[in-house]
Amino acid sequence: MTRIGIITCSNCTQDLDCASVVCLGDLRKRKGFFQDYPPEDKLELVGIINCAGCPTLNSPQKILRRVRSIAEFRVDTIHFSFCMTALCPFKQKYAEVIQEAYPEIKLVMGTHTPRDPKEFQGEVKDLLCAGRLNMADLIKGRPANKHLSGGNDNE
Repeated sequence: MTRIGIITCSNCTQDLDCASVVCLGDLRKRKGFFQDYPPEDKLELVGIINCAGCPTLNSPQKILRRVRSIAEFRVDTIHFSFCMTALCPFKQKYAEVIQEAYPEIKLVMGTHTPRDPKEFQGEVKDLLCAGRLNMADLIKGRPANKHLSGGNDNE
């Protein structure tokens, strides 16, 4: 049996509401980056964590708090989700820090069958930067589309 953990991008899971459905589907179906496990090997999902957010260049060790939450439950392999591999500028540094702290854990850079990373990056950028209401809009009684104008409302 191989005990697996998955690390997802916090921007995708928290800001864009990704539920890791495709990652989990490919794990269950042994597709994508899960197809390389021996067919007789049972795969057990130990947990899914999201990254700790962009750590700045000075604190990539921040990821270790998150990894510890699954590493302590005898995870054998941690997969970086497709969104992490396609979007994260810290993925290599995260991998180095994790391997140094947990040399017994295998790291795999991917989960589900990848698509074009550049296309995906553009789509995610559009979603992350799309206008939306926030509490200031509610407090100031702004209509749903006023926040998109970029105007400064200092009432």
